Amino acid sequence: MNFNFKKITLVIACLFLSSALLMAQHPSPASKQTKSILITGLTIHVGNGTVIENALLGFKDGKIDLALDASVVKFKEGALKYDTTINMSGAHAYPGFFAPNSTLGLTEVEAVRATNDFNDISGYNPHIRALIAFNSDSKIIPTVRTNGILFSEATPRGGVISGTSSVMGLDAWNWEDAIIKKDDGVHVNFPKTTEPAVVGVEADPKPATPNKKYDEQLNELKKFFADAKAYSSENNQEEKNLRFEAMRGIFDGTKNLYLHADDEKDIIAAVNFANQFQIKKMVLVGGAESWRVTKLLKQNNIAVMVNRVHSLPERQQDDVDLPYKLPYLLQKDSILFCLQNEGDMEAMNTRNIAFLAGTARTYGLTNEQAVAAVSYNAAKILGVDKQIGTIEGGKDASFFISAGDALDIRTNSVILAFISGKKLMLTNLQQELYKKYQNKYQIK
Repeated sequence: MNFNFKKITLVIACLFLSSALLMAQHPSPASKQTKSILITGLTIHVGNGTVIENALLGFKDGKIDLALDASVVKFKEGALKYDTTINMSGAHAYPGFFAPNSTLGLTEVEAVRATNDFNDISGYNPHIRALIAFNSDSKIIPTVRTNGILFSEATPRGGVISGTSSVMGLDAWNWEDAIIKKDDGVHVNFPKTTEPAVVGVEADPKPATPNKKYDEQLNELKKFFADAKAYSSENNQEEKNLRFEAMRGIFDGTKNLYLHADDEKDIIAAVNFANQFQIKKMVLVGGAESWRVTKLLKQNNIAVMVNRVHSLPERQQDDVDLPYKLPYLLQKDSILFCLQNEGDMEAMNTRNIAFLAGTARTYGLTNEQAVAAVSYNAAKILGVDKQIGTIEGGKDASFFISAGDALDIRTNSVILAFISGKKLMLTNLQQELYKKYQNKYQIK
């Protein structure tokens, strides 16, 4: 690979006049793009399944205006008018990766309750908006940007109806600046027919047991939705109900309804529930056994946010590799899906989303299908695909450049990253601590 890191570093430093002293704990948000930029010699992974070799990638005023194969296009002398040209021969460009269904920016240290701002105490909270709790100064955010994650869906947790999520950019002064799409959907933890079996290394694993309160929980949820739908049918309410006001969007199709379910029976019940209330945009979140009901999902045009594939299967008798294969099984049956990382230490582990895609690639997806699973597919599900999610003309210049394969932990090396044409500072506290103690102990 023709790649000179010393030259690249020098060129970038000169071109962008980067500060010598970076804010390690949380870099300052980038300034608006003022100079047009052309990057040459790239391999562009567009995000929609297309690859462009030996590509030209140009962007002005925060928008991509050029993304094509240089070898098949002839330009007149002086036709490419850009203020800055960078040669990145051998490098790879990817659309900014997404962290859907995430508490990134809503939690800092899971063990310290005061830093967790994603779980309300009540059961029905559609009016709780995650975006106003989003901390753009989180020290975790810079650590995930250095792996190519540039967007998240800030999502509340807990209760029956957790609240309303929003799509956020990961370079901002405050939550208002971070908003990509405000209040994109309402999250519901669908009742479980059974309490899951304990699967793992336990000496005496416990089998699944029936949920004795299932009917009561489902009926309560149905009543809430029925009341909310009746309320939403009237536009001029004399007295506002904040909970029901937040539900309007899922009935008129302006918001997604995110139903969280894993078990096959629960998924079927969730789909029937959505149909009963004529929900226009349902998204299945989790979907560990979604591969069993792909025909139903396809018939109802339901997308899936596949949870952390680095997990054990739901059932003891299942293939231990089943979670790794789940993206391929959905792809094979033409189900729209993206990858997410809900679970223990999820904010910190957001950095691994690219590598979840890498595992899915190893277990059946093509390289470009795996890239789409963390970029274009997520953008489509979240409803922001006209703005971001692919590297195409007219879209925001929100992408990153890696020296190697971004889905491989051994070669992921993000050199440059941009959100809407703004060049991000790729530094974080962990890197600075590494350098500090590397110098102290003279580690080479």
